[in-house]
Amino acid sequence: MRRELNILIGGEAGQGLVTVGELLTRALIRSGYQVHVTQSYMSRIRGGHNTYAVRAGIENVHGPAQGIDILVALNSETLELHREELTPGAVALKDKNAQASDLEAVDIPFADLAGSALYENVVGLGVLSYILGLDREMPAGCIRSAFEQKKPEAVDKNLEVLDKAYAFASKSGVAGFNLDEPKGSAGLMLAGNQALALGALCAGANFCSYYPMTPSTGIPMTLNSYARDFGMVVEQAEDEIAAINMALGASYAGARSMVATSGGGFALMCEGVSLSGMTETPVVIVVGQRPGPATGLPTRTEQGDLNLVLYSGHGEFPRAVLAPADPGQCFVLARRAFDLAEKSQGPVFILTDQYLADSYRNVHLPDPEILEPVASPEVCGEVQEEYERYAFTPSGVSPRIIPAMSRCLVVLDSDEHTPDGHITEDLQVRKKMVDKRLKKGDILKQEVILPAYTGPQNPKDLLVCWGSTRGPALEAREIMGSENTAVLHFSQVWPLDAEHFRDYLQRAQRVVFVESNATAQFAQLVSSMVQPANMAYVLRYDGLPLDGQYIADNIL
Repeated sequence: MRRELNILIGGEAGQGLVTVGELLTRALIRSGYQVHVTQSYMSRIRGGHNTYAVRAGIENVHGPAQGIDILVALNSETLELHREELTPGAVALKDKNAQASDLEAVDIPFADLAGSALYENVVGLGVLSYILGLDREMPAGCIRSAFEQKKPEAVDKNLEVLDKAYAFASKSGVAGFNLDEPKGSAGLMLAGNQALALGALCAGANFCSYYPMTPSTGIPMTLNSYARDFGMVVEQAEDEIAAINMALGASYAGARSMVATSGGGFALMCEGVSLSGMTETPVVIVVGQRPGPATGLPTRTEQGDLNLVLYSGHGEFPRAVLAPADPGQCFVLARRAFDLAEKSQGPVFILTDQYLADSYRNVHLPDPEILEPVASPEVCGEVQEEYERYAFTPSGVSPRIIPAMSRCLVVLDSDEHTPDGHITEDLQVRKKMVDKRLKKGDILKQEVILPAYTGPQNPKDLLVCWGSTRGPALEAREIMGSENTAVLHFSQVWPLDAEHFRDYLQRAQRVVFVESNATAQFAQLVSSMVQPANMAYVLRYDGLPLDGQYIADNIL
């Protein structure tokens, strides 16, 4: 019996490896195991080498891990590329027609068992489920859930193939990899994009505009699947400039509004960010990071757009930047982003990345009934003779009334404006308006999420990380020795208050910044506020996600 293991399914795009992986992951979660999925795929519609890696354990698994215990090779290339990663005692499964040179592998007659290429992925699911000791009803239930609504006629055939695969595996002599009894509860199987979309819906979001771009497109796709049930409008715009301006227009008209994009698309949206700042229009902007510049590696991961988001837009105005660590935080922080956007009447960003966007986990969502309500504008303001959209207030936040919902005249202007919204070149008014807008930054500072500290009070090494690197950093702490190592994770990277982390940085003998970029962007930001005595870095920017062993091996 084992406490955890790593499974890697590899093949070409179009061979059904994602279907196998998702069904297997769902079966493991329904069985009570904790899972972590990492997807690697090339920027091609068909072909190329893609992988779907499932790490399953009886307790929480923080992130990806090195080594492969079970390799499912849907083509010969997978065997050659990953043979060196096999752990002692690992098993490789391959199609009986695939060439394996001198690698010992179990031949699976995919075509014979499936009877049709359509069902070959179910053969893989059945063999894997048998090897893992899963009750046949677990994958069978997942097949029913997947096909009963969309293709009910395909359920019986899939179950027939599943039974053939179980029968084959039982006679093949392949070693079993039974896991110990799970200790956790199942939860939902959600990837970062899905959880973020659900968090937005829970916040009352009802408008999303976007231009398709990996890895963020999964957010509007998820929202679209719930659009009818939640009164959600999802609009694919002709380009990114139109997308952000649609979102701002919808917000002006009273919608809870968001856009989802990635670095290259967000670069085109920057003028819209300034428009949000000047018109004091709430908007949530999700940026799914991937390696750049330009098209870069469009289906790989990186944390290279922090500075782009932090300094995007011309002029000076406040903003908040949130960076969830996992799908659970994606849900929570999406909801918080809408609340902050409304309270500060401006742009709020959520920074994810390809690794997080496509990474499935067990997620336990909070009960929406017990959550604090999200801030909202006045829909029908009291009738006033002179309503001022940009009235000067002690907090800098002016009353926001939805136009055409009352007798109040709501005037908005992207030029500098007077309190009632009309264009002005009165330079004294200009100065007061700049101060008013910047004053709203105090609200964001008051609501800032504190960094999360894990470890001893006076560690030898403090691993400082942000966003999706939390799980790998926590795992690195276990590898390096939890008695000497601590982790400080930031799920909000702007605004920052040095008083929230100064003491942590000064107590550690060495501060190690862990980031998925080449220039330590967050380290530069933090060290501009607090300069640790002894700094080190673990930076990964080859397009692959960090893992605990990589961090532990690369601390100099």
